[in-house]
This record gives sequence, C-alpha cells and structure tokens, in this order.
Amino acid sequence: MDFSPVLSNAVTMLLWFVPLLVVIGIAKSPWFKGVLGEFMVNTAIKLMLDKKHYHLLDNVTLPTKDGSTQIDHIIVSRFGIFVMETKNMKGWIFGSEHQKQWTQKIFKHTARFQNPLHQNYKHTKTLSSCLEMDDSKLFPVVVFVGDSTFKTPMPENVTYAGGLIRYIKSKTSPLLSDSEVSEAIERIKSGRLAPTFKNHRAHIRHVQEIKQKKAAEKPCPKCGNVMVLRTARKGTRAGTRFWGCTQYPRCRAAILHKEAVT
Repeated sequence: MDFSPVLSNAVTMLLWFVPLLVVIGIAKSPWFKGVLGEFMVNTAIKLMLDKKHYHLLDNVTLPTKDGSTQIDHIIVSRFGIFVMETKNMKGWIFGSEHQKQWTQKIFKHTARFQNPLHQNYKHTKTLSSCLEMDDSKLFPVVVFVGDSTFKTPMPENVTYAGGLIRYIKSKTSPLLSDSEVSEAIERIKSGRLAPTFKNHRAHIRHVQEIKQKKAAEKPCPKCGNVMVLRTARKGTRAGTRFWGCTQYPRCRAAILHKEAVT
C-alpha cells in the first residue's frame, strides 16, 4: 500500500501548523503585548494630535548612572513635555499613587506588578536631567491599553488610551517657547542611546538585574511595599524574628519568619 499521499498531507499540515503555533506563542508573549500597546498609543497620538504643535519621539533609551532607562513615548510641546509609560494589561487593576506594587486580578488569578507611576518617575527624572529642565515642565503619564478596568481611584495622569489625548489637551498654559521646544527635541535626539542591538541587549540585561533584585524582596501582602526582617522586643514573642512592613506604623502587616514556625 502506498502511504506517500498520506505522508505528504501530514507534512503539509505540519508546515501550516508549526508556524501557526509560533505566531500564537509570539502573540501571547509579554514582548508582543508591549509592542502592541505602544503601537496603539502611537497611532492615537499621530491621528489626534497636531504634529505642528506636538512632537512625538518613540522608544527613547537614555543612559543612567547604573545603566539605562527606556521611555515608551515622549511628546514635546509648548504646553510641556509628556513622558509616557504604556501598559497592555487585562483584568481588574488595583493600586494607589504611593503603593510600591499594584495588583492585577483576572478571575481567580492574582499578580503583582511594579507601580507604573514609580517606574515612570525614574524616566521623568532622567529626562529632566538630560534636558536640564525643571520637573514642573514635565508631565509623567501612564496609559493602560487592553481590556483592563481600574477598581480603585486613580490619579488623573493614569488613564486608558481613550483618555490620553484628553489629558494632554487639558494642559493649555504655555510652558516652553518655540526655541525651547526645538532645543529639547535636539537634546533628546543627541542624548539618547543609538537603537543598536548591542544597546538593546545591554538595556535588557539591566532590566533583568532589576527584576531579579526585586524578586528577592518580600512584598507586603497588605500594601505591596517591601518588608524587612525584624526581631520582636516585647511581649510573649520577644526574640522572635518576623517580617514587618517598611511603612510601619501606617501599615502594621507582619509575617512570622519561617525559623519561628519550624
């Protein structure tokens, strides 16, 4: 019996099926979600803001003392400089301005992530230093795209993609002259790291080192800030080691150290 037609059909199916799996895998990756989110924000800016007055720079990587920091989007205008961090996430989002970590909840799954306002604070300070410009002329903005819902009150500079343009246009007081706008654009272009593979890999390594350092920290289950190892001085548990929140006494969360429960 000749099995060659069957084998031929099987090979053909594999040739279609394997690339499809690869595409699905890429589409679900954090990298692709980040790229998609930045593309959506980029498109909204180009379509809804006048290019004569709002100058867009994408994926700007600036050198820092300990490595580099990457800014998703920067808009330079007479009304200030907008520093944007994009988050492509789904589910319910819980957080506040001062919490170190925010929470994402998708059905029964709960995950914590760095407060994007804190993340964007470093971006803003780095850019302010690069431009030698007062912080009051820079506006950090966090933009959530995707099927996400804020379940706690958010500051005005944390918005969905639909509210981004509205927030930018709400700034109507001129802060920069035309010459200062031009100078800021040139400083950013000359100060940014070249978009080479070498610089990109160096930035990725720097980000991974930061993530590893944060992973070693113990987050507070109540407020999300870092916990530190302490020793009880009074009471029946005097001498017992425990994890206490660094925000004490505002946050009184405490967890017994594993040595104390063995």
